[in-house]
Amino acid sequence: MRVAQVIGKLAAGGVEAVVNTYYQRLDHTRIQFDYFIDADSPCDPPQKLIALGARYFRIPPTTRPLARILTLRRIFAQNHYPIVHAHMTTLNLPVLLAARWAGVPVRICHAHSTSAPGEGARGLLKRLLRPTARLFATHLMACGQATAQWMFPARLLATGRVTILPNAVDVSRFCFCEAVRVQARARLGLENALVVGHVGRFMRQKNHAFLLEIFAALRARRPDAVLLLVGDGELRADAEARAAALGLKSCVRFLGIRHDLQRLYCAMDVFILPSFYEGLPVVGVEAQACGLPCLLSAAVDAHTAVGGAVRFLPLRAGAQAWAQAAEALASSQPVREAGAQAVRRAGLDISQAVRQLSGLYEALATREKSI
Repeated sequence: MRVAQVIGKLAAGGVEAVVNTYYQRLDHTRIQFDYFIDADSPCDPPQKLIALGARYFRIPPTTRPLARILTLRRIFAQNHYPIVHAHMTTLNLPVLLAARWAGVPVRICHAHSTSAPGEGARGLLKRLLRPTARLFATHLMACGQATAQWMFPARLLATGRVTILPNAVDVSRFCFCEAVRVQARARLGLENALVVGHVGRFMRQKNHAFLLEIFAALRARRPDAVLLLVGDGELRADAEARAAALGLKSCVRFLGIRHDLQRLYCAMDVFILPSFYEGLPVVGVEAQACGLPCLLSAAVDAHTAVGGAVRFLPLRAGAQAWAQAAEALASSQPVREAGAQAVRRAGLDISQAVRQLSGLYEALATREKSI
C-alpha cells in the first residue's frame, strides 16, 4: 500500500522529520510513502529514503492554488492511493479537495501547529482557514492535545473524532553518551564552556530575536557561555545581524542544517525553545531523549515535558528571567542517561508509535475496501 504524504516545503523542518521517522520504521513490504513537496523547496529529497522505496513528487506551491489542486488531482488519480495524509494544518483544503476529486477514499487532515497573538495578517489567515481545512477530510489527526484543541471544534474532540498521533522520535538515535559529549565539545572547541543550544528553522515562530536577548543576558552572567543555533531559513541573516549588534558574534555559532543532532545534543548543557507557538515540538522530545535540560516557552504544549529537567516560562517574563532559569537548569546536573527511558515511558518512542500508525492505515484501507 502506497500512502500519499503531502508535507509542503522540504526544508529540514519538524513535520518532515516526523513523517520521515515514521517512514523509516514502517514495514516497507506492507506500506510505502509517496511524498508530495513544493516545487520551490530549498532541500533535495533524501537519497536514503528513496533507497527504501519512497517516491517524491514536486507540486506547485500554495501560492498557486489552482495549479496545485489540478496537479494533485491528476497524480492522486493516476496512482489510485487508498489514503492521502495531508500535513499542512490550516492549508489542507486544496490537498483534500484534490483527493476527494480524484476519488481517494481515506483523506486525513493532520494538524501540527497552533498560532499566537502578534502574527498579524498571517495569524488572521490561519484563523480564517482553520474551519475549511477539514471540509473534505474523512479523518482528523493532531500531534498533541493542545494542537487538537486549537484546530478542531470541541464537539469533535468530545466524540473521539480526532486521533492523537504523537511526534515520536527514534530514541535510540538520541541517547546520551558521555564519550560522544567529550568528543563533540572538543571538536567545537567548547571543552570548558556553558553550551546553550537551539534547533529550529529561522522563522518568526521560533523567536530567534528574543533567544539572542536571552543569551546576551546569560552571557553577562556567564562569560563562558556559547550559543549553538542549528537550522536555516529566511530570517537567518536577520539573526546574524542581531547577534553582531548585541556584540555576540564571537560566541554565537550558526551551524546551519545538521545531520548529527545527537552529537550536538550531547554537547549542550541546556536547550532553549522560546517559540511564539508550537504543537508538540520534535526537537523538544529529541533533546529530552538525550537527557538535556529544557527551557520552553509557555506557548509550547505542556505534554512536551516528559522528564524532570523541563521548565516552561511565559515570554513576558523577559530575557533576564529566562537567562536566570537557563543558568539554573544548566547547573541542575540531571542523570542524562535517564532521558531516553522517560521518553519511552511517555509513549513518544517511534518503535511504539509506529505500530499505532501502521495499524490505523491498514484498518482504514481494509474498511474502505469492504464498503
